[in-house]
Amino acid sequence: MTLNELRIKIDNIDDTLLELYNERMELVHQVGELKHTTGAPIYRPEREQAILNRLKSQNKGKLTDAAIDALFLELFAVARNLELPEAIAYLGPEASFTHQAAESKFGAMSRYLPIGSIQGIFREVDKGTVKFGVIPIENSSNGIVSDTINCLDEYDLKIIAEVMIDVHLSFATLAEDITDVTKIYSKDIAFGQCRKFLQDFGLDEIELIPVESTAKAAKLALKDKSAAALCPSVAAKLNNLPILFENVEDDTNNRTRFFIISNFENQSSGNDKTSLLVRLPNTPGSLVEFLNDFEEANVNLTKIKSHIVEGESLFFIEFNGHKDDAMIKPILEKHQNAIKILGSYVKETDDV
Repeated sequence: MTLNELRIKIDNIDDTLLELYNERMELVHQVGELKHTTGAPIYRPEREQAILNRLKSQNKGKLTDAAIDALFLELFAVARNLELPEAIAYLGPEASFTHQAAESKFGAMSRYLPIGSIQGIFREVDKGTVKFGVIPIENSSNGIVSDTINCLDEYDLKIIAEVMIDVHLSFATLAEDITDVTKIYSKDIAFGQCRKFLQDFGLDEIELIPVESTAKAAKLALKDKSAAALCPSVAAKLNNLPILFENVEDDTNNRTRFFIISNFENQSSGNDKTSLLVRLPNTPGSLVEFLNDFEEANVNLTKIKSHIVEGESLFFIEFNGHKDDAMIKPILEKHQNAIKILGSYVKETDDV
């Protein structure tokens, strides 16, 4: 087959794809109209995951699982935005890791709203200004994000999905030589994550200036030829800030987990995780008794973290399964006065 014949065949396939995409959008529109009459949410993470799993299981071509995710998650996002354009709030500014996490779930077409604080995101979702919020919950190097736990306790919103992304930092600067750099901007925890790199190049002895986000660091470094930023590569590229070194973090497996919050609950997907906040009486054995109920039901607890809120101790607990699963529901009902169910959602990963 000649090159021209191959291109004609590809064009014919593209024409067919366009027809099929439009046919799919019409069906999605009909589903959306039915949902509007019942008040059901347009975004159903468990439904999208079921579609992806089905497609991957029957895939016999050259597409990888990651390619299927990329193609169809964007298709889902296009469909949602044609039906009901809704803003997604994230911990800003633009090009932050939280922004990247949001786009990985909601696609490039969605309307994004950067918010300056985690509590601000919860507040806007709670008010209905936005339908979804994306917030960090934990990092493999720095642990649980206290502000997120505090807000999960304060607001009656639900976790509807989790997102995991690899965290890579770049050293970006206008300086032509690293010896010309006299100050570095970044988020405080990023300096700790890049300690070995800074020491190796003698940069730990110059001025390290903590700012609100790594994305903001890139903007500040752009204003001063003697300054640099530890920031995501996407933030450097967005601001046309030259990257001198890539992946300068100490831990190459540095990952951050994010929650997507909203005002509805998911149905079971068959592969779920549930998050709880637990307040137990300050009596001997209360935690052991609580945990034993899960062990007896053969429920795998994946996380138990103690946390202090206004001087009161509580536990952030996660387990594999949906809150409505037959072996789990009796446990939650037994301890209903001690727990707050934060949400059941499709499990993306076991842990950071």
